[in-house]
Amino acid sequence: MSSVCEGDTLLCSTLAGLFDGATWAPLVATLITIVLILILAIAIRKVAHRVITRVVTRAATGGSIMTRFRRTGAGSESIDVLLHERRKQRAETMGSVLRHIASIVILGTAVLTVLDRLTIPIAPLLTSVGILGVAIGFGAQELVKDFIAGMFMLLEDQYGVGDVIDAGAAVGTVEAVTLRITRLRDADGRVWYVRNGTITRVGNESQGWSRAYVDVPVGYATDVSAVRDVLEGIAKDMWDDPEFRETVIVERPDVFGVEQLSDSTIVFRISAKTLPSKQAQVAREMRLKVKSALDTAGIALAPGA
Repeated sequence: MSSVCEGDTLLCSTLAGLFDGATWAPLVATLITIVLILILAIAIRKVAHRVITRVVTRAATGGSIMTRFRRTGAGSESIDVLLHERRKQRAETMGSVLRHIASIVILGTAVLTVLDRLTIPIAPLLTSVGILGVAIGFGAQELVKDFIAGMFMLLEDQYGVGDVIDAGAAVGTVEAVTLRITRLRDADGRVWYVRNGTITRVGNESQGWSRAYVDVPVGYATDVSAVRDVLEGIAKDMWDDPEFRETVIVERPDVFGVEQLSDSTIVFRISAKTLPSKQAQVAREMRLKVKSALDTAGIALAPGA
């Protein structure tokens, strides 16, 4: 029996003992071992996927980061919804990547173990794979750089689909994000494909909230209190208007007072915190209201403004 089961004295010996030292015991033992290895690998893969999915779900449904800040107005709820959706998309993307990595590692290890049980030498295979990996690493450094940058971009939530960003090489709305490239569409409709590894800095105009502001230049002799009262009235009207308060404005607009002062001009500034990417819309509406209110109050803008 020992000669029959040489090198496999547990399962093989059991089978040989049951079947009177059958010569086919080693083959059956090897097949059973391979089946057990594959079943164990599939079970571990399933458990790993379930753990990753649970972590991703928890990350996607966590508390909003906006709770760290003081919030007022119904518009802040819309920001929470946007942030939750961004967090959910990022978590799902990272979950998909982690599940693929787990599958490759677990199933790859199982395949190597099976080859070893079949007495197929895996040392040359591992050496060849190592040499091939080094060659690919040197030849595809930029590709690896793009993937690593894409991973960190997703982890840090630097931007997402629908955001308006300045990526250095191009400025536009993000239409697609992968681990390798980011696709942007600029204001002229031109589509830009930017490799993640080439992006050294990103300016995001759509994350959390935006700010709209309008400078109002008036003559030096204009009554400062009158201008300020007019602007405060505009801020109050916009905040009391449900069309703005519930859709685009997050907080009550602020009148900063005198922003600049020269020998011929006084510049006032009115500002409003808005939902992401809504600053241009709010600024245009503020300009219309400022023009109408100044005309009603008989206050003229500074010449050349």
